[in-house]
Amino acid sequence: MNAAEFPIDSLLPSIRDSLAAHPRLVLEAPPGAGKTTQVPPALLDAPWLRGQRIVMLEPRRVAARAAAQFMARQRGEAAGDTVGYRIRFENKVSARTRIEVVTEGILTRMIQDDPSLEGVGALVFDEFHERHLAADLGLALALDVQASLREDLRIVVMSATLDGERLAQFLDAPRLSSAGRSYPVTLAHFPARREEKLEHQLRRAVEHALQQHPGDVLVFLPGQREIARADAALAGSDALRGVDVLSLHGELPVEQQSRVLQPDPDGRRRVVLATNVAESSVTLPGVRVVIDAGLAREPRYDPNSGFSRLDVVAIAQASADQRAGRAGRVAEGWAYRLWPESQRLEPQRRPEIVQVELAGLALELAAWGDAGLRFVDPPPGGAMGAARELLLRLGALEAGRGDAPPTITAFGRRMLALGTHPRLAAMLLAPSDARERALAGDLAALIEARDPLRSGGDALAARWQALAAFRQGRAPAEASRSALAALDQAAKQWRRRLRVDATPPTQVPAHALGDLLLHAFPDRIARQHPSDPYRYQLANGRSAKLFDDSAVYGEPWLVISELRDDPRDARVLRASPLDEARLEREFPQRFVSEDRVVWDAAARAIAAVRERRYDRIVLDSRPLAKPDPSRYADALVDAVRQLGLDALPWTGSLRQWRARVRCLREWMPELAQGENALPDLSDEALMAGLDDWLKPALRGKTRLDALDEGAFGEALRSLSDWSWRQRLDALAPTRMVVPSGMERAIDYAYDEHAADGRGAAVAPVLAVKLQELFGLADTPRIAEGRVPLTLHLLSPAGRPLQVTQDLRGFWERTYPEVKKEMKGRYPKHPWPDDPWTATATHRAKPRGT
Repeated sequence: MNAAEFPIDSLLPSIRDSLAAHPRLVLEAPPGAGKTTQVPPALLDAPWLRGQRIVMLEPRRVAARAAAQFMARQRGEAAGDTVGYRIRFENKVSARTRIEVVTEGILTRMIQDDPSLEGVGALVFDEFHERHLAADLGLALALDVQASLREDLRIVVMSATLDGERLAQFLDAPRLSSAGRSYPVTLAHFPARREEKLEHQLRRAVEHALQQHPGDVLVFLPGQREIARADAALAGSDALRGVDVLSLHGELPVEQQSRVLQPDPDGRRRVVLATNVAESSVTLPGVRVVIDAGLAREPRYDPNSGFSRLDVVAIAQASADQRAGRAGRVAEGWAYRLWPESQRLEPQRRPEIVQVELAGLALELAAWGDAGLRFVDPPPGGAMGAARELLLRLGALEAGRGDAPPTITAFGRRMLALGTHPRLAAMLLAPSDARERALAGDLAALIEARDPLRSGGDALAARWQALAAFRQGRAPAEASRSALAALDQAAKQWRRRLRVDATPPTQVPAHALGDLLLHAFPDRIARQHPSDPYRYQLANGRSAKLFDDSAVYGEPWLVISELRDDPRDARVLRASPLDEARLEREFPQRFVSEDRVVWDAAARAIAAVRERRYDRIVLDSRPLAKPDPSRYADALVDAVRQLGLDALPWTGSLRQWRARVRCLREWMPELAQGENALPDLSDEALMAGLDDWLKPALRGKTRLDALDEGAFGEALRSLSDWSWRQRLDALAPTRMVVPSGMERAIDYAYDEHAADGRGAAVAPVLAVKLQELFGLADTPRIAEGRVPLTLHLLSPAGRPLQVTQDLRGFWERTYPEVKKEMKGRYPKHPWPDDPWTATATHRAKPRGT
């Protein structure tokens, strides 16, 4: 295939011209346009490049290798000459290489190691719409380099399905769009039968496609597990006789990937079961039918639990369109979707940066030394806080002084150089013994890879024992030999990376794996609960529970490498026993003994104990005879944190004061700004500031109920400046003089559940007998006239007659009917025909009138 055959060809001169005039460019081109393989070669002779290299970021290893090999073949060369690639554990570049295709972690290392990017003239970010975390970080670093060190550096962001206008505005860059090459694709939804499993629905869809349409069939599934199930379901189908069923995912050996990317040598039809690696960049020849499960396996992170997990989620509409387009690359095609037609998908894929664990990102930013990088979507604060806390535990960061952010340690820089998750890097670097370092390489491979055992279970040792047996030529029957072979190869790569000559041991003591894993999962070191052998307390304060058939039942200490979050307890999915003596030798500083005065929630009283702990695991606790009285206030504050604000002695007037302040902040937003702003009295703000406003009032007290209403009220009001007390009465008064001359109370309220749970002010209420408002034309207002009162107009007996914020309208339209009905019921009270001029009164008519 010649470059001229690609639709992007006509746009290449515009791309070159744009980059000559501007250092950044956003390029939109659908699948099949040729952007991946045609744009980098077209830039090689650009004058601004001056013979420097082009580095192209490709998010997937399969695509990176395939793109580089395709570009090399176009030039009649082998990969590693003018065009090369670098992916994890594989390097095909040379001194002659001018186009270097790299995967995401490689690009980050290049920029961190050489911020000036010596010899690099252009960075190309391909398939940016996938919004991988490493791509977002790479772009942020590249923009910082361009702004501070390399004004001449060109940055090209390419995408098939992305909001290009938003990205172009963010980059302050021109935007070019290319047409694709595609034929019409007929879309249809292939309904599932009642309670039908995905693999059975898929089998019916594949059989239908093979019978009704020509060409190969590409099936999109979320992961290897679903591919294996689909493969097994298709194995017994008569419709697939003579059809080659192939798998395509990132963990396949190179030769198997290459086989899928080439036509069948014997001309057989093919069914390719693929993850979303086939969604973009990789072109599969001969595909005329796409069958899409509409699912992807993506990482999710919950900052409240601190646990990461891979979830099977519905794909975005943009991904569904891109997958369907794969059927129209060579001729008219068909796409079958296995979800209901009524199901609506999100328009675009969510960026990984807002939903994954961010320890790696936090470490990269600490190494870069500038946390103020510009991200297309900034990282969430909660996830970044949890990431930094983990890095502090791992020894990668050290806490800054005062408000200064944490800084990277020398150990943290060594971790970063390994190019893996900080947890695994800490474990790989921890042992000094060569055999232990080789064993650590095995563990890194096991944690990163799919489970080699078909039988499940929670013992990581069973996986390692299967790997050790495989090396001796006797893999267990319940293990996948291909998975074990991939694990063995990954472990070899780790030993090579670590420069370890020793071979891994063939057998180890029961706690050997845990003794290494504790360096990767210091927050998940767990001790058996003294009263429940299935429950474990974790070093981070959470608890986790074993399954009933656990293989590690009875172990006093565990390190948990995999957890499944649960509303009540996390479940232990993978764990290893560890040696407590080894733990104390490795982390002596985390074993502490101290006297504590704490709130005992069960007894609803203060308890004074002498505790020995490992992090937040209590190892021993004994009553303390003479606790320090000054520490009682801390315990009582903890009690409020556990029991909530309702445990405090609220009075009606205090609740009204709080509601007035909260409402006024909403009605007059300018009063919530500046140095002397009205205080934030939301539950969240009060709970966050307990140490500042409540603790002083609790000093000297040994019980929570010893705090009286007066002291509590003073503590609460101390949050507002003294000048506000009078101003508050003027803007949001507690009482109002009505035309009868009497003072009546105004009732304030704040609805915590309004506005989707954010809370909102409720209109203030003035309850008053109707006769007391004669002569008043308009509804009274507060907050400098911005807020009308809600009038509860009462009968002489104090019963409600009308609720309104339009007093004038009431007099004009409703009062005549009220008068007619009430005059006979309350004859001793005035019911004038003209309420506008009548005298307001709170009394009945004088006798005889």
